[in-house]
Amino acid sequence: MTNPTLQVAAEASEASVAELSASTFDSTKARRQSVVILRRFLRHRLAMVSLFVFLALFIFAFVGGALWKYSYTFEDTTGGGRYLAPSWDHPFGTDALAADNMSQVLRGAQFSLLIALVVAFMSTGIGVVLGAIAGYFRGWVDSLISRFTDLVLVIPGVVLVGVLSRNSFGSSATSGGGGNWYIIALFLGLTTWTGVCRVIRGMTLSLREKEFVEAARALGGGVGRLVFRHILPNTLDVIIVNATIAVSQALLIEAALSFIGLGVHPPN
Repeated sequence: MTNPTLQVAAEASEASVAELSASTFDSTKARRQSVVILRRFLRHRLAMVSLFVFLALFIFAFVGGALWKYSYTFEDTTGGGRYLAPSWDHPFGTDALAADNMSQVLRGAQFSLLIALVVAFMSTGIGVVLGAIAGYFRGWVDSLISRFTDLVLVIPGVVLVGVLSRNSFGSSATSGGGGNWYIIALFLGLTTWTGVCRVIRGMTLSLREKEFVEAARALGGGVGRLVFRHILPNTLDVIIVNATIAVSQALLIEAALSFIGLGVHPPN
């Protein structure tokens, strides 16, 4: 025979466990992927140090340029301030026109950062969209986008942007004047997307066959939802890495173009 006392205790224990499970379920909220990524980023020391350095560069370029006592257009017409050594008054010294090098660096850093960010957003956006389309649809769509990507890849980026900028700016480019920063950023963004396109295409080809994509497709999910809600979020780490590489790549190409007179107008 069953002991009534033990039976009552068992029923009470089961009831308490059920209540605890229900309360735990009610208090636990599903975390969105963006929240999880943000928390991991904030806990990553090297990422936070890098973010601090990146923000310091922005503050140095934009806020420092507005607060610095010398303007980037300042020139000492007396000729006595040429080629001065670094000092508290001129931390980076002066140039042949007696202009303060510190103000010139601040002005150049502003446009370099603007170009780098515009190129990163443009090249990453174009590459991600084309790569996802090619990898998802495959067939003739994949072949068309892949051949166009190969065509852009075989042409050196510096040469292509240099030719485009020279034709766009005419005599000002050939005389060393360079061009407007947004035109340079546009040309760089339209020619540096090939790497991320090929990477995203390969990842999309793999992810489109996964079970969670098949389940979403079976439930009636459209192409846009499958690509932008299920496939691309799982490539976010690769997209971020390629975007950071695009920033450095844009800075190097823009500096090379400016060095040969096909970049941004001086003193920018």
